[in-house]
Amino acid sequence: MSDLRIAKIKEYLQQQPDDAFLQHALALEYIKLGQDAEARILFETLLAKTPAYVGSYYHLAKLLERNGDTEAAIAMYEKGVGIAKAAGDKHAQNELQMALDELIDW
Repeated sequence: MSDLRIAKIKEYLQQQPDDAFLQHALALEYIKLGQDAEARILFETLLAKTPAYVGSYYHLAKLLERNGDTEAAIAMYEKGVGIAKAAGDKHAQNELQMALDELIDW
């Protein structure tokens, strides 16, 4: 099923290559398949082009954390907290901060 979703998202991306939502969705599909390297590239590319896409900070940090790159995960959570705070997105800010605190306290 994920392969079908990936194909469909890629098709949409051909029509709208700069669509941040589609890039984020594709990265999440890759995570579901255990293809973290592909997901990481997509998240990093997305955030380089669209740094205000707050949701990707959380998922990229979780991916980094899962892969044992704790320092990079902490940095990504911290950056996401700052972006969310600047955007006035309290919900995302709190979610990122809680994940960061959990990782640091672990």
